[in-house]
Amino acid sequence: MKRTIIDASQLGELTDKVVTIKRVTKVVKGGRNMKFSALVVVGDNNGHVGVGLGKSTEIPDAIRKGRDDAAKHLVSVALDEVGSITHDYVGRYGSSEVLLKKSPDGTGIIAGGPARTVCELAGIKNIRTKSLGSNNKQNVVLATLKGLEQIKSPEQVAARRGKSVDDFKG
Repeated sequence: MKRTIIDASQLGELTDKVVTIKRVTKVVKGGRNMKFSALVVVGDNNGHVGVGLGKSTEIPDAIRKGRDDAAKHLVSVALDEVGSITHDYVGRYGSSEVLLKKSPDGTGIIAGGPARTVCELAGIKNIRTKSLGSNNKQNVVLATLKGLEQIKSPEQVAARRGKSVDDFKG
């Protein structure tokens, strides 16, 4: 499927959250080089979310780079009228799998830390998720993002099949 990337300048204010900061060490001839890697999620709480990774020798620079990278890679998420996803889906990235389940109004966000951050910033109000496989934070965040961007609205499915939306609702 072709990925639709949204221009951040067209959206309103983007909120960002740092998922994890890691200290990375490279051993070289003269000793050790220390750098920091920051995994940042940004979203507009209205169906658009992105993930970015920033690396630098200073933590604030790594977070800024991660925020800029995430704003460049925003994707849109299909939401229904109760603020949930339109159908169940399993997002996969590496050895991580995240099960995304549609939920009725009043459920809230039932998700683990990394997946919760992505769902909150995407503007999802009701969802249940289960992280399967690897629990590496970066892979869980990317699996959640891949799953959310693969979810289609009823209008998209109807157009693809050449039918009307009323044929699906019963």
